[in-house]
Amino acid sequence: MRKIVLVDNGSLRPQATLNLRRLAHALSRTTGEAVEAASLLHSFKIPAEKLDGRKAVSLGPLAERYAQQGVTELLILPFFFGPSQALTGYLPERLGEVQASYPQLGVKVALPLVESQTTVDLRLAQLLADNVRERMAGLSRPKVVLVDHGSPNPEVTAVRNYLAGQLSVLLADAASCVTFASMERRDGDAYRFNEPLLVDLLASPAMAHGDVILAMLFLSPGRHAGEGGDIAEICQAAMSRSPGLNVTATRLVGEHDAIVDILATRLQQALAGEPLLTELPPAGGSVMPD
Repeated sequence: MRKIVLVDNGSLRPQATLNLRRLAHALSRTTGEAVEAASLLHSFKIPAEKLDGRKAVSLGPLAERYAQQGVTELLILPFFFGPSQALTGYLPERLGEVQASYPQLGVKVALPLVESQTTVDLRLAQLLADNVRERMAGLSRPKVVLVDHGSPNPEVTAVRNYLAGQLSVLLADAASCVTFASMERRDGDAYRFNEPLLVDLLASPAMAHGDVILAMLFLSPGRHAGEGGDIAEICQAAMSRSPGLNVTATRLVGEHDAIVDILATRLQQALAGEPLLTELPPAGGSVMPD
C-alpha cells in the first residue's frame, strides 16, 4: 500500500499550512492520486482552531501512523525549490528512524520543483514572470530582483540564480534589469555565495531610486514573506532611506495556480520510476506497492 505526502519545511504561521493543504487538495483533483499535506517541522505547534479545527501533523509521526496501518511505500513530494538540507539531511534521518521500527516501509523522495540537470523546464520562471507582470501596470521598465530567503547550501542558491537567468530572458522586453538577492545569510566567508543581501542591494546607487519589483521566491506566507514579515520591513526601511525608491513585491510562488502543474509533473515522474532525489528501500527487502 502506498501513501503520497506533499511536504514543506513548516511554519508557525497558519497561512502556510492552509496553503499546503489547498495545494495537496488541488493536486489530488488534478492527478487522481490521494495526496496528504504535512510539514517537516514547526506546524504541529499551531492551535487547531487556527487551522479550520484540524491540527497539523509532522511528517515523522504521520509516517509512523501510516506504517502502523500497513503502508509499504511512502512517496514524498517536496514543496521545495531545490535540494535543501532539510530534504537531503533531516528528512532521511527522521524517516530512517521510522524505518528502524517498521522495516517494511520504503521511502521515495521525488525531485524538488527545480532540477537543472533534467530537461529544461521554464514553467516556474514563467510563473515568476506572470507574478512580476501583475505588478508592472503604470511602470516603465522597472528593475526586477528575484529574492529568496538565503540558504547555507550553495546548491539551493544556484537554483535561485538559475531561475534568475531564465527570468531575465522572459522579461527582457519589460524590465530594465533582472538580478537576484538573499534576504539573509549566515556569518562567515563560507556563506558569501548568498550575496548580495537585499538590504544592501536596495541601498546601492543602481537600485536606490526608481521602481523595483521584488519577484518573491517564497512558497507560502510566513514570518519572512507574509504580511508584515521580514521582507516587508526591509523594503519599508529602504524606501524611508531613499525617498526616490519605490519597491513592490509580487505574490508568492505557491499562491499561483500554475504551481500545481509542476508538482503534478514531479509526482508523475516519481510514480513512473524517474530519477528521485532520495530513496530509502525497506530494510526487509523490496516490497511492491499495492
